[in-house]
Order: sequence, then structure tokens, then C-alpha cells
Amino acid sequence: MSTTQLLIRGGRLIDPLRGLDTEGDVAISGERIVAVGKAPEGFTPEQTLDARGLLVLPGLIDLCARLGEPGYEHEGMLETELRAALAGGVTRVVCSPDTDPVLDEPSLVEMLRWRARRIKSARVYPLGALTKGLKGESLSEMAELTRASCIGFSQADTPMTDTKVLYSAMQYASTFGYKVWLRAQDASLSRGGIAASGAYAQRLGLSGVPAMAETVALHTLFELMRATGCAVHVSKLSSAAGVALVRQAKAEGLPLTCDVSINNLMLTDLDIGYFDARARLDPPLRQSRDRDALRAALADGTIDALCSDHTPISADDKTQTFADAAPGATGLELLLSTALQFAADSGLPLVKALGCVGHRAAQAAGLPPATLEAGAAAELILVDPQARWRALPDALQSQSRHSPLAEQELPGRTRHAVIDGRVVWSAQPVATPA
Repeated sequence: MSTTQLLIRGGRLIDPLRGLDTEGDVAISGERIVAVGKAPEGFTPEQTLDARGLLVLPGLIDLCARLGEPGYEHEGMLETELRAALAGGVTRVVCSPDTDPVLDEPSLVEMLRWRARRIKSARVYPLGALTKGLKGESLSEMAELTRASCIGFSQADTPMTDTKVLYSAMQYASTFGYKVWLRAQDASLSRGGIAASGAYAQRLGLSGVPAMAETVALHTLFELMRATGCAVHVSKLSSAAGVALVRQAKAEGLPLTCDVSINNLMLTDLDIGYFDARARLDPPLRQSRDRDALRAALADGTIDALCSDHTPISADDKTQTFADAAPGATGLELLLSTALQFAADSGLPLVKALGCVGHRAAQAAGLPPATLEAGAAAELILVDPQARWRALPDALQSQSRHSPLAEQELPGRTRHAVIDGRVVWSAQPVATPA
């Protein structure tokens, strides 16, 4: 069987891992890149993508997304959510274990991976449940889940109430080199909270979640890290005080990575407006000083990655009063645009800013980064940086179409996604034999 050859012609090539920002071509043969800058002599493509005026980037990685399966197919099917991922330039998705049933059995993880491979879309990397049923009582079979392809272990958004169990889990994970992914959230201080504590929540009569719920949990977590040596990824940091603690912990040398969601990076508690349920999120939107600290930390590398926190919610569960609406929002299709907006707002060059959805995110997940280099796997996206759009329901591929960012005009749209040398998604008809 002959090897398929693909030429991506005349794009702006940006690779944050290599610090590459130049104009040129990418030549692909089979599943691999064979040349970057100029096609090799004698290269005869069977298909050509015109990238003039487009960015050519390594595929993005999203560190926090829920895909609807198993158990929540009415909110999101694997096919639709992975299609949404590709529409947002995301070629790798780290998925949370809070499915139904919970991903605490190897057979469930293997089934999810089989389904994802069969779809031949964005790649899926599951996190296994840290404790059985996410109940925080007894440890899951981490070794078996690792053999079933779990890349780490998480409690999702379920806080650990028993510190001794968490200590045991981190001891075990450290012994075998597993990474633990945790939300910094004290169960007692966050219980019953609807919005971030502050003047605005008080004015709306909404029960608050104090920033202390995050910082108390971080203090505990860092003490356990010192005692066990366990590598930890802190998911969805949300406060300025939390950023300060993470910065100190990294300076101390603790094996720590972390991310922030697109919503907390872009919005504040004022965006709740008049009880807009689209802004009912977990973690909640905080004050402008928190958002500014998160942006500064993402820019200087204190926060390693930007994630979508994609959480498909059915219309019935979202169209409730603010307090009764299910927390969460669609986000896979917004990750790229938010990263581009972050670059513009922060004044960072694209080649640096896009690392938070590229190699920095991959390194946090323990995965090899996608890159534009001869010999590397052909995993890349073509992006129109001049496109402007709003994340209104009709513009989204996801089965769930509720986002607090819907009213903002965002930059950038994915035109093509390539995985293993194949064009797996296009916003327009592909073709042009050379």
C-alpha cells in the first residue's frame, strides 16, 4: 500500500516547543513530517492544503474535558465532543474520571479508549479515579488502571474529605511514579457555595465560596507533597491567593504543575450579570484581581497550562435559576480562541503564548509534545487568525451549547486538523491535488 503524501503550503509556521515562527511549507509522508520550511526535492503530494494567510501549529492539548461517555450521552456523545475538539484545534483530550460509572475499573477505561480509537478523531487520554467511586474512602487499583492507559489519577471536582486517605493515595502514587491530579477545594469551606464570596455575590444574595477554600486545600496538599514526594497537578486554579502559594511551592522545588480554565482566565464575578446561568461554574468566577493574577501567572509560567474545563450540560439542567442550574460550560471549541485572545491581551508573542495549550500542557500531562519538526508525528492544525466569531449555539459543534463566553467576540478559527498525516477535520471542503 502506497504512503499518502500531504503538502501544507505557504503557512506561518509556529512551534512553541522549538521557538519557531517562520513562513514556509510542511511536507508529510505517511504519519510523519518529512520536511519543515521547504518540501524535499522530488516530493510529490497527493493532496495539498493552501495555508497562505493561516497559522500552522502543532495540535493543542486540553487538560480538562468531559466527553459525555459513559453515562451522560444525553449531554454529550463521544463523537460530537471529539468533533468539537477538532473544531477547536484540540487533537489531544485529557478526560476526567467522573463518568457514570466512574472510571475506576480497567474495563471501563479500555472501552472508552476503544470507542475513541474507532471514531478516529482527537486522541483521548483518560484519568483514572483516585479512589473507588470517587468516594474518598478506599484507593482505586492504580496499577491496573495505568496498564489500561490512564495517565494519572484524579478526584475530578469531588473534594477529598479524609486527609489520611489522600496521604495514603499520594504515598502509593509516589512509590510507583504516578501523578495525582487534584482540585484545590476544601470540602467544608466550599459546601453549599454558589458564587465566589464578595460584594457582588452578597448583592445578588448568592451563598459564597471563599478563596480560602482553595488556599486551605493548597496548604494541606503541599504538606502532603513534602511528606510523600508525590507529583501533583492542580486543576483549575482560581484565585490570586492560590497563585501566590503555587509560586512559592514551585520556588521550593515541589513537583507541581497546574492549569487554569478559560472561564476564570477571561471572566470575573461581574459576568454573572443578572443571574446568567451560563456563568454558573465550578470553580466560580472571582474578582478582577484574581483574573489579573491568573493571567500574569499563565504568562510567566507559574501556571503551566490553559484548559477548557469542557462540561457538557443538558438544556434542562442549565435553563434553571442560577442557584439550581448545573455548574459547567462548553469549552473545547473555545480553547484555541481563548489562547489567541490571551496572547493579544498579554502582549506575548504567539510562539510563547501558545505553549500553554501546547508543549507546556503536554509536559504537565507527561505526554510527548506535538511539534513541527522533520521526523515528528504529523499532528497539526491550520488556523485562520483573522476570523472573528461568537460562541453562540449555532456556531458550536458540541452537543452542549452553553458558554459564558458567548457574548465575547473571539479570534481565530480552525480550518483543518491533521492527525497521523490524515486530514481528520475540515471547516471547508478539502482537496487540491498538487
